[in-house]
Amino acid sequence: MDITLALGGGGAKGNAHIGVLRRLEKEGYRIRSIAGTSFGGMVAVFYAIGYSPREIQAIFESVNQKGLYGRTSHDGPSLLGLTGARQLLDRVIGEKTFKDTRIPCAVTAVDINTGGEVVLNEGNLKSAVLATIALPGIFPVQRINDWELVDGGVLNPVPVTVSRLLSPDLPVVAVVLNDPIDKPLRGYNFPIPSIVPRTIAERISRISLAQSLDIFLRSVDVSSRYVSHLRLQVDKPEIIVRPNVHHIELLDNVIIEDVACLGEQALEKVLPELKRKTRWTARLGRRIFGAD
Repeated sequence: MDITLALGGGGAKGNAHIGVLRRLEKEGYRIRSIAGTSFGGMVAVFYAIGYSPREIQAIFESVNQKGLYGRTSHDGPSLLGLTGARQLLDRVIGEKTFKDTRIPCAVTAVDINTGGEVVLNEGNLKSAVLATIALPGIFPVQRINDWELVDGGVLNPVPVTVSRLLSPDLPVVAVVLNDPIDKPLRGYNFPIPSIVPRTIAERISRISLAQSLDIFLRSVDVSSRYVSHLRLQVDKPEIIVRPNVHHIELLDNVIIEDVACLGEQALEKVLPELKRKTRWTARLGRRIFGAD
């Protein structure tokens, strides 16, 4: 039973992807290709280079989540940096390229100069991941070739079209982490990097910067919900998996196993439909190639 995956963005919610992968493997599904946006792009790359769901979970559990967003002199204009993320990728990916993946893989980003979507499927994996997770204004822009890249979720929160490009004949399983458009918005708490002294962090949390960021992130949330909703209507993945992660904020410090279990539970709900779709696709393939 062969499928291709499209893993959506959602920050800390993205740990639900681990549970989806875990359950798919348990059910005997063969993931022939994988595409991802933002956190989903990072999970996609880890899986494509050979890490199992259990190993991906162990990687994230080994990280001090509060220390991921420190800044260095190498970071451009942004509220937070990606120092911790860069160190994690150095350890886990190193200098591997897309040629080193065991299955076809791609991640998406957006060029802020042209306004166009960029599909990254060649070159350095670490650079591609840093680009796809670069939430505009929050994390620094990433420069690759002549592009200035930010988070791919700006235009394509769940890269169904990219998964189809990788495996045109396979059903697409899309993992959607955005809230539905009819769900009320929540406030956001601004995560202060752990390197900032506590007294200063408390002061920042009370000033208008934190309140302004809350408004900005709510606005991004609204836009992302509607873009995701419209793209899913147009792109029509065969299966939509929607984990119940709506209580989790983008940059929350979470218990990873708890979030992974939410992904597993969501996959459980769509298993009957997934089995029907994969059986139908397999029968169609046999007819096309004269196996029946």
